[in-house]
Formats: sequence, structure tokens, C-alpha cells
Amino acid sequence: MDARVKASLLWGLVGGMAFLALVQGYHLVADRFLGLAPMAVGAIVVFAATTVSAHALRPRVRDMGR
Repeated sequence: MDARVKASLLWGLVGGMAFLALVQGYHLVADRFLGLAPMAVGAIVVFAATTVSAHALRPRVRDMGR
């Protein structure tokens, strides 16, 4: 697997896990359960958006450090 693709997928995983952590915080504060389906769909959407964004923006972010 290409290193760029692997890095993008890992960033997507980080985004999905961050979303799930935020949902868990909402459950604790609001004392309300949203359901598994909305949480799974949200995590998948955030994973996909983060992966695509990381892959598309990687060259620009890398060049900003120069």
C-alpha cells in the first residue's frame, strides 16, 4: 500500500474516533442515547470526509512547512 494512502486512512481513523468520542461526551452530558445507527453513519461519514481531505490536502500542507 502506498504511504500516502496509508497516512490518509490513518487520519480518517483518527477523525472517526474523535467523532465517536464527541458522541460519547454528548451521551454523558445530555443523558440521551441517539442510537447505534446514527452513530455508525456519522462515524463513517466523518471517516470518509477526513480521509479524502487528508489525501487531497497533503501536498499543500507539506509545502507550507518549507
